[in-house]
Amino acid sequence: MMKKLISTLLLSISIFATAQVGIKTDTPNAKLDVNGDVNFRNKIAVLNAADNSIFQGNNDQILVSQGEGFPPIWKSLRIPEYEPNKFYLIYNNSFSDKVGVTFSSSENSSVSMTSRGGTFTKGKDYSTLTNFKKIDGLSQTITVFSTQSKAYFQFETVVQADFMAAGSTDNSIDYACGIFVDNKLVNLRQRNLKAITTSYPFLTHTQIGIVENLSQGNHTVSVACTRLGSYGASGAGNILSIGTNVYSNINSFISQSSLKVDVYEVPEVFNTIIN
Repeated sequence: MMKKLISTLLLSISIFATAQVGIKTDTPNAKLDVNGDVNFRNKIAVLNAADNSIFQGNNDQILVSQGEGFPPIWKSLRIPEYEPNKFYLIYNNSFSDKVGVTFSSSENSSVSMTSRGGTFTKGKDYSTLTNFKKIDGLSQTITVFSTQSKAYFQFETVVQADFMAAGSTDNSIDYACGIFVDNKLVNLRQRNLKAITTSYPFLTHTQIGIVENLSQGNHTVSVACTRLGSYGASGAGNILSIGTNVYSNINSFISQSSLKVDVYEVPEVFNTIIN
């Protein structure tokens, strides 16, 4: 009788050890299924299978699931603190390019000096502007998360021409550079490079643009330049380079182009950051 009692008890323990246990449910869906609130008064720990250690996590950490078949892990949850209706720097990056663009004397734009004001208008599509060339390394994608935003662009490059010494003739070249968002013109600057008493003159070109309230999502930022017109004697002053050197009095490091992008937003959706 005692042997039968012990056998029955051991069998019951074995079944209980391998069965699913339900609290306030008759049909448990896991080894332990609690249908109701759970209150832990002491600690929660996770087994590290690599060394069989128990880790209780650090302050301000939460348990994060790794999916079916994997144990949860502790992670830090950081939520940025924002004040309502204030702009914050959400995106900041800079890019460079040493290839640049080059224009021969035959690549002057067909836009006359008197019609430039009517041609170069905000929102003009890149495809409608003749003889503009993009500086490929400065074409980048940015992401905007809020409907209230201000995007700032700072473009800098070096412009050089292969003028010889000016002599008695006033040789110069007009050019323009534009900043585009999704191939729409948002900023443009025109300048003139003059011949001087020494050969192969160059100048530093800088421009800053801004666009407000871009739509939420990804946008492509790019920079393109054009040669507008040539003045004075032809010949040695044929080549205009932007973002690249045409003669060794400067090198590719000096002549390279750069574009800095800052996007400020009034946050609308708080994307939590998990380490």
